[in-house]
Amino acid sequence: MGPRPIIEAVPNSKIILISQAPGRVVHEKGKAWADQSGKKLRQWLGVDENTFYNTNNFAILPMGFCYPGKAKTGDLPPRKECAPLWHEPVLNKLNKVQLILLIGSYATNFYLPKDGRNLTQRVENYNEYLPQYWPLPHPSPVNRFWRAKNPWFEEHLVSELQTKITKILK
Repeated sequence: MGPRPIIEAVPNSKIILISQAPGRVVHEKGKAWADQSGKKLRQWLGVDENTFYNTNNFAILPMGFCYPGKAKTGDLPPRKECAPLWHEPVLNKLNKVQLILLIGSYATNFYLPKDGRNLTQRVENYNEYLPQYWPLPHPSPVNRFWRAKNPWFEEHLVSELQTKITKILK
């Protein structure tokens, strides 16, 4: 599979989704979050596809812009050069951002302080990173064990996230 960068943003994007990297299905379709992970993410955010894919609402900026390839379980890590090279110039062009959702450990480790917390602790203490960032687990089906082990996330935090998203998009 050759390179097929996946990034979507306009200067007026209100919410930025920073995640790992496109998966195989997304690479093949050429559309961000067009897989089971995207379906779960939209459910967490409380938005339909039209709202989600409206770039005035959501910018999509992965840590790695292209599919990194298959690993033993899941995908390989995102390429290391994309985020340090391209995120700042892209973010500087977005002037209406009200929230950055950091999805998964690659994004949270890159953007949040090196405070010794793991992803679960960061998600639990999301309010400490507001108003700029909101850390989230990755919605991948591979991550279903994390969700089963941490039911508080979908039972309590998802509704708080949906409230925040609704306020921003109104």
